[in-house]
Amino acid sequence: MSQTQLLSDLPNGAHACVTRLLPGADAVQSATARRLGELGFIAGEPVHMLRRGPGGREPLAVQIGDTQFALRLLEAQCVEVEVL
Repeated sequence: MSQTQLLSDLPNGAHACVTRLLPGADAVQSATARRLGELGFIAGEPVHMLRRGPGGREPLAVQIGDTQFALRLLEAQCVEVEVL
């Protein structure tokens, strides 16, 4: 059985599927979630955590579809995924 967690919690090399975007409590986080949706982070899309920055921190290199993104931790915390 699969489990859901935040994209920011995935280890390097993990594969998952976006389940939903989590809008934050303030306008900045809501805008971030909206922008992620515009970039393709929508329910049902497969996502691959490629690697993390130095020391396991930012930026997070992720791939969704054929496109690679460098996300900040704050952005990755807006994406809920189901681990495959």
